Formats: sequence, C-alpha cells, structure tokens
Amino acid sequence: MTRAGALLVAGTTSDAGKSVVTTGLCRALVRRGLRVAPFKAQNMSNNSMVTRDGAEIGRAQWVQALAARAEPEAAMNPVLLKPGGEMRSHVVVMGKPAGEVSSRDFVDGRRHLARAAYDAFDDLAGRVDVVVAEGAGSPAEINLRASDYVNLGLAQHAGMAAVVVGDIDRGGVFAAMLGTVALLEPADQRLVAGFVVNKFRGDRTLLEPGLRQLEELTGRPVHGVLPWDPDLWLDSEDALDLTGRRTGSQGALKVVVVRLPRISNFTDVDALGLEPDLDVVFASDPRDVADADLVVLPGTRATISDLGWLRSRGLDRAVLAHAAAGKPVLGICGGFQMLGRTVADPTGVEGAAGASVQGLGLLDVRTDFAAEKVLRLPTGAALGETTTGYEIHHGRITRGDAEEFLGGARAGSVFGTMWHGSLEGDAFRQAFLGEVAQALGGSRAPSTVSFPASRERRLDLLGDLVEEHLDVDALLALALDGPPAGLRLLEPGASR
Repeated sequence: MTRAGALLVAGTTSDAGKSVVTTGLCRALVRRGLRVAPFKAQNMSNNSMVTRDGAEIGRAQWVQALAARAEPEAAMNPVLLKPGGEMRSHVVVMGKPAGEVSSRDFVDGRRHLARAAYDAFDDLAGRVDVVVAEGAGSPAEINLRASDYVNLGLAQHAGMAAVVVGDIDRGGVFAAMLGTVALLEPADQRLVAGFVVNKFRGDRTLLEPGLRQLEELTGRPVHGVLPWDPDLWLDSEDALDLTGRRTGSQGALKVVVVRLPRISNFTDVDALGLEPDLDVVFASDPRDVADADLVVLPGTRATISDLGWLRSRGLDRAVLAHAAAGKPVLGICGGFQMLGRTVADPTGVEGAAGASVQGLGLLDVRTDFAAEKVLRLPTGAALGETTTGYEIHHGRITRGDAEEFLGGARAGSVFGTMWHGSLEGDAFRQAFLGEVAQALGGSRAPSTVSFPASRERRLDLLGDLVEEHLDVDALLALALDGPPAGLRLLEPGASR
C-alpha cells in the first residue's frame, strides 16, 4: 500500500547512525531531482525545533528536511515525546502539546499515537517521490513489537523495505546485525533487505571477510560502509553523545555548558563550538566552572527540578561566584529562568501545582508557568545586531529593572534569553563574544565563521559520503520497488 517510494532506516541500537544515514540519503536523493521528505513516526528527544507554521518537531527531522531541501513540517515527525522525569513524557502530536504518556501506557496508551503517525505518513507520502523514514532504537525490541509504529510496524503499514544500520565503532556489529534479523518474526524478517555499516575507521579490505560472511549467513547484502569522518557534525538530538563531549579546540576562552539532567536544545551552543578561539565543554561538576570564562545554563525540560539538582551539587554557588567575579553568564530558556528571582508553577505544568522556588537571583525576573505552550519564531535585535531564534516554552516572564535582552533580560555581564538558536546568527554571535571578552577585561576580533554555511557544508559532506560509500542506486530501488521476494528467514525468529 505504498503511496510513494519509501525506505525505513532502522538500527541495531540507539545512536547507531540512523539519523546520519537518513540525513545523507535525503541529500543524495534530492540531488537526483527527486522530491524527498524525511519521516520519523515517533521521536523521543528534548531537542526540538519550531516550524514556520508554529509546529514543534524533533531537531533531527528539521535538519533532515534541510538536507532534503524541503520545508520542515509537523507531518515529518507526527509524534514527539519529551521526557519529563518519573517515567513520564510530555507528548506532542502533529506539532502541538497533547498531554502525557507514562512507561506503563506503552501499549494501550499509544494506539491513538500510532493512528496519528500512520495518517501523517500517508499524507506525506502522497506529496513526494520518496520518504526516507528513520526508525527508533532497535526493531528487535521484541517485548515492544505489539505496539510498535515507528520501526517495522510502520514498515508493515507502508509495505516498505528496511535496512539496518550498525555502529562498528562500538564493536560487535556483525552479531548485532545478524541478531537483529534473527529475532524478528517471519513477516518482519521479509521486510529487512540489507545492512549499512557506520563509523568505520581503517583499511576497508580488513572488513571485507566479515561483510561477505554476514551476507552469506543472512542472505542480505551490505549496501555500504560509511567511514568515520572528523568533519561530520550534525545537530544532535540525543544526550547520549554529551558525555565527555567537547567542541572547538583549546583556545583563549573556555565555555562551560552545565549538563543539566533534563537538558534540552543543547544545540544552542553548537555555533560556539565552531569558533576557533573557544573551547566548549559540557560539565556537571562545580570544579569545572572554576576556571571557566563563560558559563552557559542551557534549556531544560524541567526547570524547577533541574534547579534543585544544580543546588544539590553546589553548582549554584559556583555560578554565583563566577558572576560575582564579573565573568559572563548566559542562560537560555530554562537556564535563563533559573537566573531570575522566582520560578513558579501554579498550574502544575512541570509537576506539583503551586510549586514555587527561589532562583539564583542574578536577574530581576519572575517566571510563572502557564498551561499553553509558546511556539514561535521571533526576530529582534540586541548588542546592535539583528538575529532570529525560536521559542518553545510554558514560562511567562515578568521583568523588573533588568534590561531587555532577546525576550529575556540582562544585568551587566549576566545575560538571559528565551530564544533558542540566537547564537546561530553570525553577526549577533560575534557581538556577544565581543561583550564576553570585554567583561573579561580584554577584546576579541570577530571571526569569519558562518554557522549556516558550515551546516550546509556538513550536509553536502554527508551527501558526498553517502554517494561515495553506499550503493544509493540499490537503496533507491528498494524504496521504489519494496522488499525483494524470497528473503531468507533466520532462526529462531523463523519458527515463531
């Protein structure tokens, strides 16, 4: 019942490279003159983006739409789950808030989400030539198969072929690929039509014997091996890669981003990571703040809870000492709200209704959460430069004597904004870093780094890697023709 060409990019694990392969295929296929759209039935991430028509979707699908040279829209990520703690997630359906779901609701509580996802897929597939659908986690989570609508449940709905991506950098990739297919029931095995190896380092000839044996054992081809490339850096959606994450190089200014437990939209600092004279690190220890030049409090899905965590670790004292020394602090959305005097949740958006806590008191601002979420793409000016951003929040700000700053407030070298993404504006970023240098008693010559141009170069690089190292013709044929007949069934799943 495929309405258009469609291919599912599944993976052996989370963070195996599904997003990378999906993004690269979107760029490679659109270069061939095809109308291409990315799709992910359900994304679980606190990194999200606002579309032009005011819908909220996963950041990865927004970037994939850029790769496909398509306008991002809600149908590309119809269900977005935003973890909020206590085994509960806030639900976004077709770009708008839609209540909560708990881990216990995984079967019965998600049937309406599956319907929304299938409807969105059918609509999208009716308007393009090829849909490149990204799976989630692993399709071999057999305990969840009955309620699956993002992996092989989606593939069954659309009658589309699937390829399985494995990260060889982690080790055990051949066992993971074979096991992924072998655990599936026969109807699902008949949809898995091949493999892609991701993040290979070294001599490809050393890998060939394993690739051939995998093909012989499974009866399915390996459609290519993507090499590890140090220049490949995409907007991430998964906090898994933040442990030890470091961007930029050793330089004159050290930027410490506090790694909050429920951190969201941490891609806000990606633009800083491109600056050659900055060293950007994610940290959760007060000692890491001691020698920072700039401290960033990023967004969070749970401002009150993460503010409590900040205090429990002594990070509040470290930030206050940093600010007292005249060193700059930047708070973004939830991080900005922490810098204010009070954070209140009268309607229970983040938890218990009526909760109210004291902030760090560095900005004369009060935050009150409201039930209705703000989703918009603002444009404005600060520090003599125009920039844009995006807003995703329940907080309503009341500013006292503090100076206005991009929907937030400023007091001396303490900056707070409700706008995500403002640092992606090149002129504004340079002006802000100039303020940082001045607060530190120095000066800084603006760099020539362009974040939008850098992102486009990375998408082109990924498209080039996919064209060079994957069999794009074979993958396109799978998308257009569906899974080939007669795929071998493997045990033990074949007997189910």
